[in-house]
Amino acid sequence: MHILHVIGSLSPADGGPPEAVRQFAKIYAQIGDTVEVLCQDEPDSPWLKDFPCPAHALGQRWLGRFGFSPRLWRWLHQNAGRFDGIVMQGIWIFPNLAVRSAARKAGVEYGVFVHGALDPWFNKRYPLKHLKKLLYWPLQYPVLRDALGVFFTCDAERDLAATSFRPNRWKSVVVPYVIGEPEGNPTLQTQTFYERFPALRGRRFLLFLSRIQQKKGCDLLIQAFAHVASSNPDLDLVMAGPDQVGWQQTLEQMAADLGIAHRVYWPGMLSGDLKWGAFREADAFILPSHQENFGIAVVESLAVGRPVLISNQINIWQDVEREGVGLVDDDSLEGTLRLLSRWLSLPRPERDAMADRCQPAFVSRFSSRGSADFLNRRFLLAELLDSKVA
Repeated sequence: MHILHVIGSLSPADGGPPEAVRQFAKIYAQIGDTVEVLCQDEPDSPWLKDFPCPAHALGQRWLGRFGFSPRLWRWLHQNAGRFDGIVMQGIWIFPNLAVRSAARKAGVEYGVFVHGALDPWFNKRYPLKHLKKLLYWPLQYPVLRDALGVFFTCDAERDLAATSFRPNRWKSVVVPYVIGEPEGNPTLQTQTFYERFPALRGRRFLLFLSRIQQKKGCDLLIQAFAHVASSNPDLDLVMAGPDQVGWQQTLEQMAADLGIAHRVYWPGMLSGDLKWGAFREADAFILPSHQENFGIAVVESLAVGRPVLISNQINIWQDVEREGVGLVDDDSLEGTLRLLSRWLSLPRPERDAMADRCQPAFVSRFSSRGSADFLNRRFLLAELLDSKVA
């Protein structure tokens, strides 16, 4: 099978979807299928240099994140017929319309990965955007309705999506993410991290690693940490991630007003050895998010044996509780404070036992190595195409 994935951007700063495409490309290679990626990044974007499959970067993305692009429209209509199927990564963007049009014209099946964008939380949190989406739904809905499959990462995401808009008839397919084993030398990764942040050497710290935005509960974490900081003088907080909405300065001022600015670090986006070094050295990973369809960083933390402290709005929270690899509570100030207090009150042997369960849980539930039964099937759209032919 030869599959095309279409995405607005492969920039790591865009969070989970670009990483998902990277992992999918590696898995296609393992099972003998081939894949190409079409994106709207500039051709010289640094994150494209080591991408594991051919990536066609068109560099035209008008009207903000909507990504209107005549160039992309033409490319798809000229090339769609080269592929056995197309997978669209994301919704509410112009490439959706282009994929549907080009695929139907070429007689090629396509699927859509929604990446949590149909969660009703967004409707409540952003009512004006919800109104715009209602007006756009007559264009968006046919893309989902006519797809061979609409992909969700877990049952909870699938079920929530069905409550957001009407009409809502499409073929739902649950395809859990699989994450590759962490690459690189653990000792070197730790050394690289402390060379960049020497003040953290010898200190306990909690790691937040995600985009700095309201959905992620950053403000809850700062306020909750202020409540426990004085009684835990050996503990710091690392707030790692890109600030795409200009909120970090407000959060830094919040930390200063609460008297904890010297205990909170803002390293920006971490990648490669720096990222893995931060995960490995953290006391635990924490994400009090208001909405996550999956939470790749949660799984990455488990991959290196670090427990996770998360909200019950992250759709894999039941897996975390079931495997005993972290703590879960509400996405509120009270819930975040309980997370911190419960973790800090755990005896050291219990924290160590929880850490020991993390890596085995990652292998059995989330890693490409542990998901052999899943990988032995045709992957994503390829599997659906096979079943349709049969």
